[in-house]
Amino acid sequence: MTHTYSAGSLVTARGREWVVLPDSQADMLVLRPLGGSDDDIAALFPAFESVKDAQFAPPSPADLGDQRAAGLLRSALRIGFRSGAGPLRSLAGIAVEPRAYQLVPLLMALRQKTVRMLISDDVGIGKTVEAGLIASELLAQGEAKGLAVLCSPALAEQWQEELRTKFGLDAELVLASTVSRLERGLDLGQSLFDKYPHVIVSTDYIKSTRHRDDFVRHCPDLVIVDEAHTCVAADDASSTQNQLRYELLRRVAQDAERHLLLVTATPHSGKESGFRNLLGLVKPELATVNLESDQGRRLLAQHFVQRKRADVRQYLTKKDGLADDNLAERTVFPSDRESKDEKYKLSPAYRALLDDAIAYASERVQAADAQGKREARIAWWSAIALLRSLVSSPRAASQTLSTRSAAAVAASAEEADRLAGPLNRDSADSDSLEGLDAAPGAETEGAGARLVELAERASALEGPEEDLKLAALTKQLKALLKEGYHPIVFCRYIPTAEYVADHLEKKLGSRTVVKAVTGSLSPQQRLARIEQLATLAGDDPAARRVLIATDCLSEGVNLQHHFDAVIHYDLAWNPTRHDQREGRVDRYGQKRDKVRVITLYGIDNGIDGKVLEVLIKKHRQIRKDLGISVSVPDEASSGVTDAIVEWLLMRGREPEQEGLFAIEALDTLNAKAAKLESDWTSAAERETTSRSRFAQRAIHPEEVAREVAAIRDTLGRADEVTGFVRHSLAALEAHIVECEDGPDSRDRVGQGPGSGDFTAEVSGVSAGLRDALAPVAGPDVVESGKPIRFRTTAAVARGEAALVRTDPVVGALASHVLNVALDAEADGRRPARRCGVVATTAVTVPTTLLLVRYRFHLTLPSRQGKRQLVAEDARLLAFRGSAKNAVWLPENDALDLLTAQAAENIDDYFQERTMARTLGQLGAVEAHMAEYGEQLAAELHESHRRVRRAADEIVQGLRVTAQQPADILGVYVYLPPIAADGESA
Repeated sequence: MTHTYSAGSLVTARGREWVVLPDSQADMLVLRPLGGSDDDIAALFPAFESVKDAQFAPPSPADLGDQRAAGLLRSALRIGFRSGAGPLRSLAGIAVEPRAYQLVPLLMALRQKTVRMLISDDVGIGKTVEAGLIASELLAQGEAKGLAVLCSPALAEQWQEELRTKFGLDAELVLASTVSRLERGLDLGQSLFDKYPHVIVSTDYIKSTRHRDDFVRHCPDLVIVDEAHTCVAADDASSTQNQLRYELLRRVAQDAERHLLLVTATPHSGKESGFRNLLGLVKPELATVNLESDQGRRLLAQHFVQRKRADVRQYLTKKDGLADDNLAERTVFPSDRESKDEKYKLSPAYRALLDDAIAYASERVQAADAQGKREARIAWWSAIALLRSLVSSPRAASQTLSTRSAAAVAASAEEADRLAGPLNRDSADSDSLEGLDAAPGAETEGAGARLVELAERASALEGPEEDLKLAALTKQLKALLKEGYHPIVFCRYIPTAEYVADHLEKKLGSRTVVKAVTGSLSPQQRLARIEQLATLAGDDPAARRVLIATDCLSEGVNLQHHFDAVIHYDLAWNPTRHDQREGRVDRYGQKRDKVRVITLYGIDNGIDGKVLEVLIKKHRQIRKDLGISVSVPDEASSGVTDAIVEWLLMRGREPEQEGLFAIEALDTLNAKAAKLESDWTSAAERETTSRSRFAQRAIHPEEVAREVAAIRDTLGRADEVTGFVRHSLAALEAHIVECEDGPDSRDRVGQGPGSGDFTAEVSGVSAGLRDALAPVAGPDVVESGKPIRFRTTAAVARGEAALVRTDPVVGALASHVLNVALDAEADGRRPARRCGVVATTAVTVPTTLLLVRYRFHLTLPSRQGKRQLVAEDARLLAFRGSAKNAVWLPENDALDLLTAQAAENIDDYFQERTMARTLGQLGAVEAHMAEYGEQLAAELHESHRRVRRAADEIVQGLRVTAQQPADILGVYVYLPPIAADGESA
């Protein structure tokens, strides 16, 4: 007869112990190894394999360790948890340790039956992690079955990497380049969105009417939209691209049961209608409700989170409900951007070329004015593109002069504006726009010979002798490299980036590695080249790296691990682009306290000086005053840039006309600049008021503090992990070296030695530990003697390990320590032991400490029905005196025993005899352990209710029960020194 095993019970099979999971049936058991993770789950058929009831083996009196044994065993157990019992279930199984402030969007989401949120935290705070936390929790709880991330193709691979490495989610890339391969594996009539539960989709690929309908019909029930501000149409004049994206999201959002997360650092681009359309995707009422009213604010607060760095730099303190300020969390961002503007002048030959080009462009604009509106707009955009390419580099100018403008094929003035609009707005250099920007030259017949002559003159100016802008860049780079910086140089055009890289390779020395990354590379190739650059420079400790990039890397890409300075080689006419460029290195995880920013500008080219004065410096000042960036008002900004070009073109007219028209143009420019400053100041004031009015108040810091405390109680604190890793590696005979040059010293003020970065060389440890570390640290690292660097921050580069419980290297170490502790016959050193007898002045009477593992059955109601789960928790219980007359200690007092120092050595025979007597009496404490388990179950029940309190329909049916009996993993006896001397113990 087939035996029926209940969920949570222990069984023995295949030579090890397993926990029975709720999905089990009488003829098929779904099992997770005791102490293992969800990755180790297996199915077993009792009809074909032997399965027996198992009781967890008690400790052996002979399995004795020193005073650290209990702490290491407890830490190994807690670090190994991958099925937490608390309401934030996914946190036990993800490979990232979230900051406390990053839990706020998650707590907000769990109070909604259908999650609809706009996450608009500042650049570099971690919006991707916040969205990933929500997604992993909804998937872990069964509230969502599938996930789609909509993003630009340039960011798709980074999203895939983040989801896989941090949240354990494998997602397929659905891009124009991958769809054919994916579709070949489909059944007849099957959609790839049905076949692949988790996908990362190019927004621009899927937005077309050809693909949109299939996506909407088969869309997963959880959608994340990255850079969501690019997916709303503010008005009828919005670009066709924005309108198509908006229509796609509008249809996705129509399903009221679909979870939708919109992510953007700039939700308000200056147009109220665009912001309202964005809010309307989250909740239709938000598109029209009066946001100034109490009702509007309360409604928005449930769905909108927006914070700047100052709001989260020191998020939790004692006043927020923490037990003490030692638990307070300080998030280390770079403290400042050291910005400076460096000027250069044109060489005489370059000056002459620019003057002739201005004269040519002026003539073409005047001639086009008389031909009609279409011709005038085409000539205008061609003139702008020509002048900007000339200011950028000789190579960009030569290519522009040698090719025709894309706008020249326009059939109307409106189409010319639409085609050339991205040039004027300075959009990110996507694949198509970079190609367009690189060649916007000739536009009418009869101009060919003159353009060829100008192009040849431009080509002859390549090199630092005639191109003094390149010479100025070389000088600034040498100074940065000498100080140990690794800079990124941002250019506007592909030809400029390639030209700069070509010349710098010859000028910066053999120990400086220079690479260019532009939109001519696929997104995958871009990331590979950045990794190659970091690796090449990393092989030589004295080497430096310089990345030359176009704006294809200005949004969404994390570059803070490899670079710490930015040079704006080409000025962006939209200063928000400067902020986005700088945000690639000025973000959480940056090792330097201050990042460097250098802006090159020409003092005599007629463009840079005005753009810097009117746009860049104003934006910089607003950011400094408010701590946030405020988008430049679109209409006023375009008016200023038009006026700059118009004033410049007046210089190309005949001498008798130049004076009058130049004065008029200058007056117009000054008037438009004044209007822009007024509009911008008003926008900044509105933004300040808006952030105050719509500040996230749905979740209070004390609520987050309570959940953080609960998480730390179950999963441990960062300092516990650091101590565990250090002590375990030392006990296992790894070679540890402190890192004196660790850049995180500002994060460790007053913590003393042994609290910072260190390296561990593990080639000499036991074979079992090498086998455990090889899959996560790399077999070459483990066997070659190359040290693993452990860092005190959760944001680490590839090849490093973070001192957090969810880091794969830390997890592998904990698993090894736990496994050898539970296996008394294991080969090699065993840092943690299940028993110990310690003589210490920390106690005045004999005191026993128990390390107990509890298992809980959770019934979690959801939109799809009830889910049955099994979860684990580890607790320390301590009592004074004998087991029969136990006086139980508060939990904090039990925890303090882990740090008790041994006062003297105890005879091995006496230790073993004392432990045998203690183990024999533990039956007397089973009732208390069971009662404590029920108490924990009640607390867990309340915790689940608390987190979901705003969604009563989700709370109905919630149950938490403790599995009995609990497992005693470790028993440790603490004796006062006098009692350890003989029979009186």
